[in-house]
Amino acid sequence: MNFDESDTITELRSLLGRFMEKEMPRELAKDWDRRNHFPRDVFDKLADLGLMGLTVPEEYGGAGRDIIATMVVLEELSRRSLAVSVPYMMCACYGGMNIEECGTEEQRREYLPQLAAGKILFAYGLTEPDAGADLASVRTTAERRGDHIVVNGAKRFCSGANICDFIYTLVRTGPESERHRNLTFLLIPSKAPGVIIEPIDAMGMKGAATTDVTFTDVRIPASNIVGGEQAWNRGWPMLVGPGLEVEKIECAAIAIGIARAALDDAWAYSLERKQFGKPIASYQSIQHKLAEMKTQLHAARLTVYHAAWLANERRNCSIESSMTKLFATETAKAIALECQTIMGAYGYVKDFAAERYVRDALVMPILGGSSAIQRNNIYKLTAARP
Repeated sequence: MNFDESDTITELRSLLGRFMEKEMPRELAKDWDRRNHFPRDVFDKLADLGLMGLTVPEEYGGAGRDIIATMVVLEELSRRSLAVSVPYMMCACYGGMNIEECGTEEQRREYLPQLAAGKILFAYGLTEPDAGADLASVRTTAERRGDHIVVNGAKRFCSGANICDFIYTLVRTGPESERHRNLTFLLIPSKAPGVIIEPIDAMGMKGAATTDVTFTDVRIPASNIVGGEQAWNRGWPMLVGPGLEVEKIECAAIAIGIARAALDDAWAYSLERKQFGKPIASYQSIQHKLAEMKTQLHAARLTVYHAAWLANERRNCSIESSMTKLFATETAKAIALECQTIMGAYGYVKDFAAERYVRDALVMPILGGSSAIQRNNIYKLTAARP
């Protein structure tokens, strides 16, 4: 096996490094976090590099499907600011990947070129006040009325709904008793009459703020059924399909980016900070902490890119993606907290990025399916595999 990165990936990392230094300097990242601000101008400049099209086939204006490169972009951007990396995921992954996998040919022609150009963003409308991990219990309903569909209900923790163009929404389209057999995905315009978006004041992941979304008699055309008429009541296979499976790897890649940034800052701080006449990096206790975190981070990155490779090859990665999500996000949380400890009081104040890394890292084991759910998945899927 060869674990060397290709020249293309090396060049991509270099390109993103230059982009971040020019367009995403530390002071701006701090300001975006403080204001909970999505820097659309920076996002548009990122789109000009063609990176939004890494999940879109060339015939629809993309660069060709490359899941590994997509994860590289998420990792690198997350080293500086989730205010840019999460919207990138909303475009390239929530939008591009799902429409490419599940959309009709007409939907691909309509949406994929816009997604590849970074013109539109998708948010996920999955979780509800009474339905988190158990998505088969969603209560948001959709009813056919001629050529239109009327939606009523509510979604919770809908990250980025306030900056998106469409909410990729899971709805119930039949009796609750049938659960998995009457779920459907709809594309609901965020500015459609009857859509109310209210921010939730969360501690981290600023710039793509999490929200509550309420649908009151929202009318959309039947053409907004993801997958077309034949996909009515067939949303469950899409929910457990490749697009949402890869979401776990996306979260892991973001977590790795946060952990890298935290470790880099703590390492540099340990070389500069002097106590008792010498840098704290000269003390073995600090050296061991840094060595342990570097090892953990290396192992977590290997799980991310192995799972991304499987997904790129369109191979079954259900177990691997859950293991990756579990291990990488929990590792990132531990690293962020340990780095804050090394920096002491400086890691607790907002003048330093360490406290932001902690706030952002804490949500990663929750986002995209909690660690407990991933453990359930790993056990059940492993037991079911021949």
